[in-house]
Amino acid sequence: MKHGHRIAPRRVSFDWRETPLHWIPDEPTATHVVNVLHLLLPAGERWFVKVFKEALPLVTDEALRKDVKGFMGQESTHSVQHSYVLQHLAEQGLDTTPYTRHVDFLFDVLLGERPPFGLPLTPREWLRFRLAVIAAIEQFTAVLGDWVLRTEAVDAAEPDPVMLDLLRWHGAEEVEHRSVAFDMYEHCGGEDPGRYARRVLGMTITAPTLFYLWGRGAAYLIRNDPWLTGRLRYTLAQHNRAISKGLLPSWRELGSAVPRYLRRSYHPSQEGSMQRAIAYLTSSPAARAAAGAVGRAAAS
Repeated sequence: MKHGHRIAPRRVSFDWRETPLHWIPDEPTATHVVNVLHLLLPAGERWFVKVFKEALPLVTDEALRKDVKGFMGQESTHSVQHSYVLQHLAEQGLDTTPYTRHVDFLFDVLLGERPPFGLPLTPREWLRFRLAVIAAIEQFTAVLGDWVLRTEAVDAAEPDPVMLDLLRWHGAEEVEHRSVAFDMYEHCGGEDPGRYARRVLGMTITAPTLFYLWGRGAAYLIRNDPWLTGRLRYTLAQHNRAISKGLLPSWRELGSAVPRYLRRSYHPSQEGSMQRAIAYLTSSPAARAAAGAVGRAAAS
């Protein structure tokens, strides 16, 4: 990558025993809108790794290859840690499997190794399309990662510190590797104008799909929350109320990520602050514990 920063996974762990179901106190809508991450990311990030493994033989640039391997290690760790949160939700009476089955189908079947519905695409073209989708998704994860590192309103709401550390550790790594998926697509995506057209197509499909899945996921979590027992529904008004409190990113922040990405001259190194991300990764309780464990193992 252009900044020369080494990307490597941090083998973090989190203790969920004391984390309440509503980890932002008295804010179930904000809590569950953010909790949609846990519904989407275990399957989604496993899929990222599968696709990148498939594409890795096409990478001829050694620096990019190292970044891709670091990216794959980080995404594997993200997937595992968010899966543990799903277990924690289930232990508190919120079963997410009816929703995550649909997410698994999306990534494992519709976006699997072969084109669905008999689409007449060559294996190379199908791989390039999936790389374009990953690059588009990573645009949003970088924006969300930067937001969660910057927000002060969430801190003021006194959230569960373990959940906040998970989100900020993950967000910081998303900013840290923000350019890898884009660089991977550009490297493997063939010649223009087809490469740029496919990048546009990837975002055209990804953006509305993500917003749809997010709305459905938030509605599912609120509807099945055992502490709410049907007293609250997910609505745009409730979502906007959480935005007005600074507990969720604004529609403008999310929406403006799309036209930036579609500029021909765009590169994700323009997103967020690498300095802020690295600063958090040096102070994160989970990341510090992981680094300490590695250091102790190396010294023994």
